[in-house]
Amino acid sequence: QVQLVESGGGLVQAGGSLRLSCAASGSIFRINAMGWYRQAPGKQRELVATIPSNGSTNYADSVKGRFTISRDNAKNTVYLQMNSLKPEDTAVYYCNAEIAAPTTLFRPRDYWGQGTQVTVSS
Repeated sequence: QVQLVESGGGLVQAGGSLRLSCAASGSIFRINAMGWYRQAPGKQRELVATIPSNGSTNYADSVKGRFTISRDNAKNTVYLQMNSLKPEDTAVYYCNAEIAAPTTLFRPRDYWGQGTQVTVSS
């Protein structure tokens, strides 16, 4: 069974930094794109950043220049370094990955983590 487990959320003051991690585990054949999404109270889930297995990264305009997504393929892990945090960054952050696994007959499908809370105080 494939699982995504996030860590690194918490409470930080405006202007501070946090680093989120998300590790994929289980019977994994291949991981394609990985990414981070967030959902603030009363709002829809939105894309924060994505990173393909190779190639260029993609960021929401609201986080460009402040957040950096990276991945360690050997560890099946994706990271999100968040700097210059603002109160409007407060949300539950979800990890996402497109994974091909034996349990899905090697067809890629989306997996989601359980979410980690990030709270930025003003």
